[in-house]
Amino acid sequence: MAPSPIALIASAVLVGMVAAGTGAIVLQQGARFSHPRRVGGAFAMADLDGRPVSQADLLGRPTALFFGFTHCPDVCPTTLASLSGALGQMGRDADRLNLVFVTLDPERDTPDSLRDYLASFDPRIRAFTGTPDQVARMADAYHVAYRRVPLKDGDYTMEHSATVALFDRTGRMVGEIGYGEDEARVLSKLITLALPGQCAPGGGADLWASDGATGTCGPRS
Repeated sequence: MAPSPIALIASAVLVGMVAAGTGAIVLQQGARFSHPRRVGGAFAMADLDGRPVSQADLLGRPTALFFGFTHCPDVCPTTLASLSGALGQMGRDADRLNLVFVTLDPERDTPDSLRDYLASFDPRIRAFTGTPDQVARMADAYHVAYRRVPLKDGDYTMEHSATVALFDRTGRMVGEIGYGEDEARVLSKLITLALPGQCAPGGGADLWASDGATGTCGPRS
């Protein structure tokens, strides 16, 4: 049976994965899971200029949404670099997308540190931040699992879900990019998200159709 298009971003089935040589733990979820709650919903956060942002800011254009933190030693920069590479190949077509990085560590991730961090990646990737309570509410709405993990030196890292969630222009979840997916699949998914029905050269997208079936790409109408 085909999975529901309201498949979970974060499910109870999570695999702990240790980032090489760092001690940082990342939660890598499985591909698709059914869940009674809708993925997404109302939230109140801020952009890096302090302007309020809400669910309305993610509507009207398709969205790729990733939760992480700037002190993440491996998975977050790898994921953002992968997205940046695909955006660069897409050129102006990438302007059709919302690309958002949501911090799970507002205690350390100030607007200035987030701005400096994102300077290493495609400038179309924005960041949202907020109070710990606002972050927790948004993470809950988008089914993102995370927790603070103390380290022996008195510092801490963050354990968190590692998937990039993909939403259509109405805010409906239509797919995901798993951590470590190859560059061709990442590009194909983002092209199909931005230009429904269009394939990346040499590769088909794998997004969920409105009836819950696996989507395929083909010539644009």
